[in-house]
Amino acid sequence: MTATAAATSLASGEPPINFAAHQFRAGNLAGARDDFEQMLAMLVAAIYPGARAIAANPGDWGIDILLGELSGLVVIWQSKYFWPAVTRSGQAQIRESFDSALTASTRNGYRLSQWILCVPSSMDPATAQWWDKWRTRRQRETGVMIELWHETVLRNLLVKPDVAHVRRHFYDPYVPAQTPRTPLREVDPDATADLDRALFVRQLRAAGHAELDSAKREFFNADLLAREIRDKAVPVELDALDEADGVVHGIWEARFNAACQRQPANPRLPGLHADVMREIRESSAFPAMLRAGPVHRCGLMHRVVQDRRAGWVRHWRTIATEEAP
Repeated sequence: MTATAAATSLASGEPPINFAAHQFRAGNLAGARDDFEQMLAMLVAAIYPGARAIAANPGDWGIDILLGELSGLVVIWQSKYFWPAVTRSGQAQIRESFDSALTASTRNGYRLSQWILCVPSSMDPATAQWWDKWRTRRQRETGVMIELWHETVLRNLLVKPDVAHVRRHFYDPYVPAQTPRTPLREVDPDATADLDRALFVRQLRAAGHAELDSAKREFFNADLLAREIRDKAVPVELDALDEADGVVHGIWEARFNAACQRQPANPRLPGLHADVMREIRESSAFPAMLRAGPVHRCGLMHRVVQDRRAGWVRHWRTIATEEAP
């Protein structure tokens, strides 16, 4: 959520509309997608009486929300919970969703007049340029009007008096039950030498990092937490650990791909580590059952690097296959 949007919302006397709330409510990204789609269904129905959600059984004909009759002319809203930004990785999904809606309309005997993509974020520059070109071309080829409801459009709609019930239901301050965090421990002196030789440290050094004490502390505490969870083998905690691993790995992958595109000639990808760790610290996507604070969460990212599944430079795979000195 931008500072301008937050300030505007506070000035109006309403709580800020933060689309990360769907992750709080649902507890994970998969549930957030469904929750965001439910919000859209209520929002569209409040603005366009008669609009309705369409269930997938087994397919949804490329329709999330429908206005009109499936025997004539229809408008379709397509929900995509791209977070925290719409990047190149989402382009294929957007194309496929539009093509699916178009094919289903021809196959099932109704006509698609307008297709509206709804996302809770904004597009990065490269994706915005792609969208503008793709939208113009596909409108010309198909005769279907294509529109984008991004985060700013959605906020402008949600502050309207007629949809206040939707805003209150989904975006009033939501505080999940607090799970006590695992206390932090100082790095065991006996582990210092091993940490100096660890792969995640070598990856950081390859990226030009000079000070590594905090990274070692993050890894040390996250590794203790993960070992404790594995030893206790409580199913919900094991699931939470696996989900958190997926969250940090997904954040890294999105940021790594973006950094490679921005800096095609720089193998060190400066700023990548800082961007990833900042997003991990601020993310609301971590499962509530995981008793981890920001230090543990960042350490989980170091564990992914240690497992040879990520790195901080373009050639990280080469470093991951080298023998430790």
